[in-house]
Amino acid sequence: MKNIISTKDTVIIGLMLFALFFGAGNLVFPAMMGQSAGSELWFANFGFLITGVGLPLLAVIAFSFSGKQDLLSLASRVHPVFGYVYTTVLYLTIGPLFAMPRTGSVSYEIAIKPFVGEQSNTWVLLLFSILFFSITLLFSLNPSKMIDIVGKWLTPLLIFFIAILSIFALLNPMGNFQEPVTSYQSHAFFNGFQEGYLTMDTLAAFVFGIIVINAIKERGATSKKQLMLVGFKATIISAIILALIYTIITYIGASSVEKLGHLNNGGEVLAKVSNHYFGTFGGIMLGIIVLLACLTTSIGLMTSCSSFLNKLVPSISYKTFAVLLAIVSTLLANVGLNELIQISVPVLTMLYPLAIAMIFLTFLHPLFKGKRKVYGFSLALTFAVSLIEGLASSKLKLTYVTDLIAYVDDAYREILPLYDIGLGWIVPAILGALIGLIWPVSKQNSKNITAN
Repeated sequence: MKNIISTKDTVIIGLMLFALFFGAGNLVFPAMMGQSAGSELWFANFGFLITGVGLPLLAVIAFSFSGKQDLLSLASRVHPVFGYVYTTVLYLTIGPLFAMPRTGSVSYEIAIKPFVGEQSNTWVLLLFSILFFSITLLFSLNPSKMIDIVGKWLTPLLIFFIAILSIFALLNPMGNFQEPVTSYQSHAFFNGFQEGYLTMDTLAAFVFGIIVINAIKERGATSKKQLMLVGFKATIISAIILALIYTIITYIGASSVEKLGHLNNGGEVLAKVSNHYFGTFGGIMLGIIVLLACLTTSIGLMTSCSSFLNKLVPSISYKTFAVLLAIVSTLLANVGLNELIQISVPVLTMLYPLAIAMIFLTFLHPLFKGKRKVYGFSLALTFAVSLIEGLASSKLKLTYVTDLIAYVDDAYREILPLYDIGLGWIVPAILGALIGLIWPVSKQNSKNITAN
């Protein structure tokens, strides 16, 4: 007899998924985008919601649809070597190299830094980082309890604190919307679309999808149809909350310019907005919001990354990897928030198009019967564009290499539609899929042309 998953369990899983996604970048980037977009905030917000909400949750559903157990098996549909390389790079990106240290840096910048002097800043950051990732490690060593801890306790508290700030900001706006900055005057939607990359949520969705599927199975799901149905309901719950909060934070950022002017980052925007409405209490309240948001994300990332690395290298235990990730994240968190963001942008520019292409190919998999050439050509041409775009946006300055990148970048700008707005990979991705679809198959290789 099929087990029926209760509405209560579905809601808890949906809240857990929201809490896992809603972390560091989800706070600071919409606020800064709102300041830049000004009167064009609704177009920018719509673009942000596509990459910040739609794509991540679509990735979770795609994972359920694929029937695969993990990202490695899903990515291996392209090729086994690609599967290992892409999965490892993705886990390191959303784990110890970028996303995890950023959770600690954002927490410090907003919750601690406003209350300490600049002279003691370095030591306080170090001590805070050690404490923050020690707590993350403590929760991550008991991953079986994560659903209950995050879904039942941390998430409701997080929503409660955000609701308080939102109500005051909506009932008593700080000012009128101002003119958008130059880049948002004509391409607000596409700028918002790319801002969503910085949350890393679409990449993380391939990881969090495993947690969601396992949570649904633990509640009694036995069939793919049931996994899809409960997963869809949970993602809808998460999507509604995420979209509402992103929109409100974008609105707060846009309405703050008249009073505060254009600030340096979203953390500063939120800190000064909270201070405007609540004074010192506002800073404390915002600090609690940030700590809860970043801590839940950090726990999810450490749990997922440690599990993957343990599977990749079984001779090293899950707990050992968790400790190593905590140490690396602590060290990198002390590099500084601005530096981490600057370094991550080129990497995300390279990885995101591959992730998006893989999501849609997963849904189309039955139509082209899993033909490997479709995956191979589509992702190869996608990467040929995203690689150059990522390198061009980096600070890489090497003789000859830099000149070659600039030459190819200019050529792409001339011949590829949408390249100027960061979407030049779309046409090559479609073209590659079509080439793979019509590519002739020899009888000798007919047994190896499809991926399960």
